[in-house]
Amino acid sequence: MLRPSLRLLWAAGLLLAALGAPMASAEEYDPWPGLVQDIFNNRPMIDGSDVIGIEMPYRAEDAAIVPVSLRSKLAPTDTRRIVTITLVIDQNPSPMAARFALGADAGVSEISTRVRVNNYTNVHAVAELSDGQLYVIKTYVKASGGCSAPAAKNPEEAKARIGQMRYRQFTRASEGPTSGVREAQVMIGHPNNSGLQMDQLTQLYVPAFFIDELKLSQDDNPVLTVEGGISISEDPNIRLTYVSNGAKHFRAEARDTQGHVFQHEWDVDQSGM
Repeated sequence: MLRPSLRLLWAAGLLLAALGAPMASAEEYDPWPGLVQDIFNNRPMIDGSDVIGIEMPYRAEDAAIVPVSLRSKLAPTDTRRIVTITLVIDQNPSPMAARFALGADAGVSEISTRVRVNNYTNVHAVAELSDGQLYVIKTYVKASGGCSAPAAKNPEEAKARIGQMRYRQFTRASEGPTSGVREAQVMIGHPNNSGLQMDQLTQLYVPAFFIDELKLSQDDNPVLTVEGGISISEDPNIRLTYVSNGAKHFRAEARDTQGHVFQHEWDVDQSGM
């Protein structure tokens, strides 16, 4: 769940957006020092160019579904591992978009999802490694209005899809049938309302309602835990690369801000296809 200080920051952003107050561009105002204090308790950060990579389009086609990929750049001989990755969209009303906790034995090397971007902004990725240090990188994205963009699906369709989960499995031809590097994708039907979207009929703001936690595992071994917020796009979609332990099942458990819990389990294809 979001810390109280982050809730205050989010509430302030929602109020400014509701009042139509102009948001300063990344060139005019840099919120990052304040975010380091609020989200990371002013912990020192090291340049993470050789630790983690981030990929986002410089100019987004659709500010409500901006693709983002995070990739480990640690060498195979590096004895450290990435423990968490925090994705921060500096100019969003709720800047901490997601925090990813990587399973200790899962070998997660890449994570992709889709996010909302509300203003031209720097986007930071902060990796905490097993050595206790924080490593940071950033990129810049030109997009606006993503957090207030109307939902792509009508309310009735979105309601009917809430909690529906889909799973796709990918393997690499060079890997064995029950082990090796694999890719998986989990998609969850959910409106993930940001609280900034307006109902076109009532002209009232739709209350925030989103997936705030997702746990992925292979059998009982954690692969990835995601702490999410309003910046994750409608119908959350997580794709990741990990190392299979030969598990027969891949599991997902999601929780939203109204306390609903959604669970699903899929058989893992052992054929290597």
